[in-house]
Amino acid sequence: MTSRTRASAPDPVTGAPVTEALMTGAPATDAPGPRWRWTLADCWTMTRRGFAHWTRRPGQVIVGLVFPVMMLLMFAYFLGGGMTVAGGGDYRDFLVPGMFALTMAFGVDSTMVALTQDISKGVLDRFRAMPMAQSAVLVGRSVLDLVQSAAGLLVMIGVGLAMGWRWHGGTGDALYAVGLLLLLRLAMLWLGIHLALVARTPDMVQAVQILIWPIGFLSSVFASPRDMPAWLGTLAEWNPMSATAAATRSLFGNPGWEGSSWAARHAELLAVAWPLVLLAVFFPLAVRRFRRLGA
Repeated sequence: MTSRTRASAPDPVTGAPVTEALMTGAPATDAPGPRWRWTLADCWTMTRRGFAHWTRRPGQVIVGLVFPVMMLLMFAYFLGGGMTVAGGGDYRDFLVPGMFALTMAFGVDSTMVALTQDISKGVLDRFRAMPMAQSAVLVGRSVLDLVQSAAGLLVMIGVGLAMGWRWHGGTGDALYAVGLLLLLRLAMLWLGIHLALVARTPDMVQAVQILIWPIGFLSSVFASPRDMPAWLGTLAEWNPMSATAAATRSLFGNPGWEGSSWAARHAELLAVAWPLVLLAVFFPLAVRRFRRLGA
């Protein structure tokens, strides 16, 4: 019976140690366990690889945290002075939850670029040749991204509180709102992973990521769809980001936009349904595309 042993080898990109399987076969006799344990171990190894990249490139992480804060401050103080909220209320209370939702689209391009760099440098081919769980590469990347997204959301919440924003609901509603935001991020992430696997090169990602911006700005993040032309307002109302923004405003007890459309009256339902639909579409597409990379 062959055994599966593990050793530490340098990462192809950073030179950091990466635990990898060296021989195929059954689990090692000194670490018996079902297959799912090896899968979890592989996923954790790939996540640790991402953490190692962070320690060697902290500037990229800092920029990812600071950029949404700059956007929030710019729209709140430079452009928000003349904005009004239907039914009254402070525009900052309207803006901050919307910026939380928009932040869930920021930084996806960095994950896309990192993935395409691994493809162009042959790193993914090496991982695919190893006796490791193939899902570990993408799952590790998604876990790493969610950790960074959660950290960025905490920073944004802290900045919002410093600006005078407050939530007026209970702790349970606030945690539910955070969960909806991270669910949207997860859906946007797998959309980005699929696009990165299609693009394959960092240069192509720069072109593809431009498509993310219209999705963010054609929403209720900055203004009510009622103030837009009818056709544009309809598109904004059905935007997945609008659903999450409206749902989080309601859960935080902040002023929002009132509409008579089905999308406006069922924002919380759409805030769950849209990300699940995106995941149902792009998760299997990304997995299939990843399996066909070497074909």
